[in-house]
Amino acid sequence: MLAKFKIGNQNIRIYDDIDCDCGKRRNKRDKSVYVVGYRLHALAAINPENGQSIPLISLLAPANHHDSNFTLPLIQLGKAIGLDLKLITADEAYHDKDGSLLAQTGVHVIAPPNRKVTLPSNVDPETYQVTCDDFCEIAMDYVGSDSQGHEFKCAALPGQCSRMPVCPQCRRIEFDSGCFQPIPHATKGVSQAIDLRKNGERIFNLLKKREGLDYARVRGQHNIFAQSIFANAATLLIEMAGTRSTRPHLDRQLELLSAA
Repeated sequence: MLAKFKIGNQNIRIYDDIDCDCGKRRNKRDKSVYVVGYRLHALAAINPENGQSIPLISLLAPANHHDSNFTLPLIQLGKAIGLDLKLITADEAYHDKDGSLLAQTGVHVIAPPNRKVTLPSNVDPETYQVTCDDFCEIAMDYVGSDSQGHEFKCAALPGQCSRMPVCPQCRRIEFDSGCFQPIPHATKGVSQAIDLRKNGERIFNLLKKREGLDYARVRGQHNIFAQSIFANAATLLIEMAGTRSTRPHLDRQLELLSAA
């Protein structure tokens, strides 16, 4: 064993031989359930205007460790090299479930809502508007969030609600990995950030297919790590040189006569 440490309640073990570790395969096209190998966790910069992604740093880890264990190390490594990180959009597996990442690093993590997490009571499943209880029909206003969760207050006008004298007129919803992440899913711009996450997958396809990390031809963690460093460097240099051409946007809807 090369290293052993603990993140949260999970023990993390890193071995020096690729044959010592086994993880569950996520590619549904493969018939085998498990695969021996590593996962590469990368942090990329995405240009929101054109969707171009550039890999910055990466961590190589055994295949059987959950992705959420590497969100904090990636953020800390990014800050250590001088990156001004404010917001990260990531896959569902990298999610900050309880707001601890925001408290420790000051970085917001936005991920698609976990489909296994049910909405809190009295929350509209389409608009995510929050009401106070089962007897309230007036949507509450969002006040903000703190270390404990999100806070909402009554939005009823004077005389609009007969239950005001007996209603608490406020409600708190704890952070979760669903629609009430540290930045609520209903917040303006969250959907755009989640859509931008798909652009980050392009660099992984380049690293796997073009740079050959999909099926590594070397053995041992040190050799795999060296190969991933050269793969990241090559992709970054190609992006910096601007040699990759992009297809111009073409309007496919043509007039009948011009098409003829």
